[in-house]
Amino acid sequence: MNVDLNEFSDHLGPEKILFLREPDVGLEAILVVDNTAAGPAIGGIRMATDLSVGEVFRLARAMTLKNAAAGLRHGGAKSGIIGDPDMADDRKEALVRALAQAMRDVHDYIPGPDMGMTEANMAQIHDEIGRVVGLPPVLGGIPLDTLGATGFGVAIATEVAEEFGQVTIDGARVVVQGFGAVGIHAARFLAERGAVIVGVSDSRGALFARGGFDLDKLITFKMEGNHVAEFPEGEPITQDALIASDCDIWVPAARPDVFTEANAADVKAKVIVQGANIPATADAERIFHERGVLSIPDFIANAGGVICGAVEYGGGTEREAFEQIETKIRANTSLVLERALADGIEPRTSALAMATSRVREMMGYRRRF
Repeated sequence: MNVDLNEFSDHLGPEKILFLREPDVGLEAILVVDNTAAGPAIGGIRMATDLSVGEVFRLARAMTLKNAAAGLRHGGAKSGIIGDPDMADDRKEALVRALAQAMRDVHDYIPGPDMGMTEANMAQIHDEIGRVVGLPPVLGGIPLDTLGATGFGVAIATEVAEEFGQVTIDGARVVVQGFGAVGIHAARFLAERGAVIVGVSDSRGALFARGGFDLDKLITFKMEGNHVAEFPEGEPITQDALIASDCDIWVPAARPDVFTEANAADVKAKVIVQGANIPATADAERIFHERGVLSIPDFIANAGGVICGAVEYGGGTEREAFEQIETKIRANTSLVLERALADGIEPRTSALAMATSRVREMMGYRRRF
């Protein structure tokens, strides 16, 4: 695999780019440790058929910024297995265990769950190397996906947008793209605050219901292993139509680069709260800003999962995790929006300045001799 390392290198990192292979089981994986100035890096493992070094690096950098913004004693990293996350469980376990063995000696990386990974997969890694977050409760973990730690943080970030007069959650029409571990709970927490979920999607299709879905029924349907396109309510629409649908709040909670220069002008929402990592290109963010659409950056809004993981790794409790999620995400979102609105700049520009400054300060304390 030919990679131009200069494409991924700057003053912050990365410290390591590793290609991990185990031909006997068919493992093909990528690991990027971006920056460990704050401590060993936490970052999830995702599984997808089309992973690239560029995507994993961008995700690792997002973790560096996310962990720094949240004031965690951890740097940023990310890893990915190239494969179909819906493969048979025994085949998936073999790849997960092979990855764990391949990164056994990468002691500055603490893996966790991301797209395509489960608590059971984290338990398998724990069995191999004893260094992981996102474990099942029986092993002392805080079940962040079951509890909805990331989705809870998305709801808190949206509350801050309301405090700044950008949207009123009660009665707001919400679209959630990626109705899975993050999207389901983001929808649930926003609905508890009075929002109406009018659009949802997953990898197999999208639905729109102008009057709103019966969310409890939809969540139950999805949790039973069905796809949202099969739900008997709502109108099937394309993913492009979902982006342009009539709503107030749009929550991307799936893959990168959902919003691009080609479709950013189609968005009708007033506020975008980024539940996914890197869901918008730089051009899309610029267009949102020019059109007055408030876009709360990923590494600010969706930090709930890694905050929960850091609390778990430190031996904390579920209650402590949710208290920290609310405190940190509320404070950081407020700071980012205050600076962005006062200076007339993109929220991402404000957030990058804040997080990068913190990483540089951390790096200043490292040994230089």
